[in-house]
Amino acid sequence: MSRANLARAVLACVILGTAVYLTITSSPRLGLDLRGGTQIVLETKDTSTTKADAEATDRTVEVLRRRIDALGVTEPTITRSGSNRIIVELPGVQDPAEAAAVIGRTAQLTVRPVLGYDQAGATPAPDASSAPSPGAAPSTAPPTPAPSASSPAEPGTGLTLTDESGAPLRLGPAALTGEGIADAAASFDATSGLGWFVTVDFRGAGERAWETVTGDAACFPSGDPQRRVAIVLDQEIVSAPQVGEDVRCNVGITGGSTQITGSFSKAEANDLALLVKAGALPVPVETVEQRTVGPTLGADAIRASAQAAVIGVALTIGFLLLVYRLSGLVAAIALAGYGVLSYGVLTALGATLTLPGLAGFVLAIGMAIDGCVLIFERSREEVSRGLRAAVGGGFKNSLSAIADSNVTTLLAAGLLFWLASGPVRGFGVTLSIGVLASMVSALLFTRVLMELLIAVPWVRRHPAWTGLAGPGRVQRWITRRNFDLMRHRRVFLTVSGVLVVVALIGIFGRGLNLGVEFTGGRLMEYTTSSPVSISAAREAVADAGFPRAVVVESGDSDLSVRTGQISDESEQRIRAALETVGGSVERVRDEQVGPSLGSELRVKALIGLGVALLAQVAYLAIRFRWTFAVSSVVAMLHDVVIVVGLFAWLGKSLDGVFLAALLTVIGYSVNDSVVIFDRVRERWRGAARRTPFADVANEAVLQTVPRTVNTGLGALFILTALAVLGGDSLTDFAIALLVGVVVGTASSALTATPLAVVLESRWPGRSSRPSVAKKPVRTGSGAVV
Repeated sequence: MSRANLARAVLACVILGTAVYLTITSSPRLGLDLRGGTQIVLETKDTSTTKADAEATDRTVEVLRRRIDALGVTEPTITRSGSNRIIVELPGVQDPAEAAAVIGRTAQLTVRPVLGYDQAGATPAPDASSAPSPGAAPSTAPPTPAPSASSPAEPGTGLTLTDESGAPLRLGPAALTGEGIADAAASFDATSGLGWFVTVDFRGAGERAWETVTGDAACFPSGDPQRRVAIVLDQEIVSAPQVGEDVRCNVGITGGSTQITGSFSKAEANDLALLVKAGALPVPVETVEQRTVGPTLGADAIRASAQAAVIGVALTIGFLLLVYRLSGLVAAIALAGYGVLSYGVLTALGATLTLPGLAGFVLAIGMAIDGCVLIFERSREEVSRGLRAAVGGGFKNSLSAIADSNVTTLLAAGLLFWLASGPVRGFGVTLSIGVLASMVSALLFTRVLMELLIAVPWVRRHPAWTGLAGPGRVQRWITRRNFDLMRHRRVFLTVSGVLVVVALIGIFGRGLNLGVEFTGGRLMEYTTSSPVSISAAREAVADAGFPRAVVVESGDSDLSVRTGQISDESEQRIRAALETVGGSVERVRDEQVGPSLGSELRVKALIGLGVALLAQVAYLAIRFRWTFAVSSVVAMLHDVVIVVGLFAWLGKSLDGVFLAALLTVIGYSVNDSVVIFDRVRERWRGAARRTPFADVANEAVLQTVPRTVNTGLGALFILTALAVLGGDSLTDFAIALLVGVVVGTASSALTATPLAVVLESRWPGRSSRPSVAKKPVRTGSGAVV
């Protein structure tokens, strides 16, 4: 073994050993769509005094984290996304109302002076004018803040709220906010009859502000509403005590502490103390997205994906053994190494494995054979030089195609990660890791194993068993037929144009069924104990007060209901209506997306597609000719339009998972075109000057057909298994990719290449004039040069 081969073997062992160690010692982090729970996306809002920038959002994250940690939710996750978005994940929390309560009150805690009663208000209750001690702020009723995520009134503005007795009070701008509160604790005092109360300690500017607001109130006579101070939480008056008679005007209550008293239970006192102690949010927040997934749905998806992976991989390995024999066995072993490597990297990075990510992992297994197939097909072309030289030449000649095709896929995966949101981003991460791991598998693991294989004497004596001893059956059949595909290029382009027109008719004629990610609204998925006809379900939902709701079947006993923005109470009415026709009803998925976020995601999807086009054109124009780049991108657009048009004709929903599939189709389509144009470039450089470009392109297409067919079949095995076994959550994903792979494979040879021939005929890349032969010169020895 040469030093280079030994170095590669050592490196492969180190990488594989590290991956095995990471796989054994690390556990994957499952997304909420696989383990169940609720994800809420909050957006911070500007106020008149504070801008909702990254710094304010970070402070808001810390406040929310203290609240959630204190409430004991298991393994919560709260992170900032961008400059003004916060993603909160609460595993195990299945009720959206409970999730909102867990996050806590999103309004700001404020202390406000009372300006008087509202004109329509009632006279004060007798106990509202009782004089407290200087350190106390009594209240006659426990606070009942609503768990709403709506934005509160800004601290610098006044508002009118009702006090504990129901009298409407006009309140002035906030004298202090929760940032001036140092601590809060619930206590019980049985001797004085106070029962449970909450002690609030102020700090810094908060202490001085409390002295000021109580000192100003003390200047009014007893019984005057302006002698009261209101403590407001979530736009409800928690307490509006009257300042005691012993408090002097313009002096106020000193000592930096006060008490909130009332008819508190232990739980109410502790809850109020927790919220006050955790601190007010620096800026108000608004819920823009909420997803709730039941644990059974995630378990079904994992089981279905595992079954699809086993069956798909088994079929793929069987196919490799049939076509490439011992080399196919090498590819199968390298494929196992790829699986261990990509899984180990995922767990080591702490990446969250989501439902689209799980599907992407399964899909990447099928696409990982692409590099091996490229190498084996190029090795077959070099076999006349000997087995060892053929293997070396196969790796050398396929390197550029492998690198270029994987870079195009990485561009799509990177765009998906940066432009998508929610669980779909996990698909981008998984696909990126899968692409990089497949390159290591093809160029390193496969190289080491092939070197070991051809070093066996028996293998060198029986080269046919390597599967590389000559062209395969498909290649021999193509060579005998010698198809002239490019002669019919106008026919192929016409057929492609007709398919695009049919797809556009579906898109603009029937319309697109955009999911809630792009339109905003609420999507609920239910499973019923007994089958329900879709007409009965629609009638029940309409009778419940939602005649415009979209109700569709989602499996044998599942129903999907899509509405506009509705409250949790409205969702409960829908569930109760379905129970009248379907027996016991369980909610397995609940997604809410605000209209602003839906509009933003639509824009991001269009931007993503536009950026993908520009990125693909720029990269291919640099690596190849501009005619190749334009042809590849036009073929990719052709594939995208056909897939979207099919979903429009079928009336299927275009959601975030579909976006993941569509961007994968983009990467796969350009990947195929790159492999063909890489061969076109190679053949064009070696062809005679007067050889027509159409003949060069036709030869390149015919030479890459075995690779295209073998790679496509590997991906189709996995996708077919996903479509059949993946369940409702993965079926549409698999269908989109099945159509995309078939159309993308065909368009690379029958759309991109014919279009390149047409473009090159109008703008040739090199002189099309026949070369002028030099007159022969006879030397003295009779030789002609």
